[in-house]
Amino acid sequence: MSEEMDRLVAEFEKFQTKLKQAEAQFAKVGDMQEELNALEAQAMSPDRSVTVVAGPSGSVKDLRLSPDALRQQPDQLASTILATLHQAVAESARKQAGIVDEHVGTAFGLNVSEQVLEAQAAGLGTTVEELESNLPEAQPRQAGPVQDDEDFANNDLLRDDRRAPQAPPPAPPSASAGDQFLKNLFNDEEDHR
Repeated sequence: MSEEMDRLVAEFEKFQTKLKQAEAQFAKVGDMQEELNALEAQAMSPDRSVTVVAGPSGSVKDLRLSPDALRQQPDQLASTILATLHQAVAESARKQAGIVDEHVGTAFGLNVSEQVLEAQAAGLGTTVEELESNLPEAQPRQAGPVQDDEDFANNDLLRDDRRAPQAPPPAPPSASAGDQFLKNLFNDEEDHR
């Protein structure tokens, strides 16, 4: 009886560990939301006459015109404002994607930054490489984060995928209902992948 109890306790401890990992993962979502809310991307026209600050989801937080901007013809000024606005909004989208990738991208197998760059390149009729070379800071594509055994943000919530799958230990011939429940709890998750 004590061997079965030890096994049940070990299974329960594994379950508690996974639960703590899930809680840590969900806590990071709040941090991500705060970063997204504080996000700003600034773009300036080539002649420095127009500055646009974009926020999350492409919202315009600020538009500044220099005295030189007001000397431009209305059509030229409108064109400069729109071009600068598009730059700021595009940069905001790239920053948002980077934040999402940093917090949850690898946990869900996403690369939002790559998807945003591909969509922007397609919209502009260019390649991702050409678009990247024209970015203000020549932002390289984000590589996956370095694995840290103490950082659960990039781990699957219910299973550690870095380890090779192990066969469960053979059950004793007279497995109790509690033992069977714990086994099914972990095996059901794997069967649904």
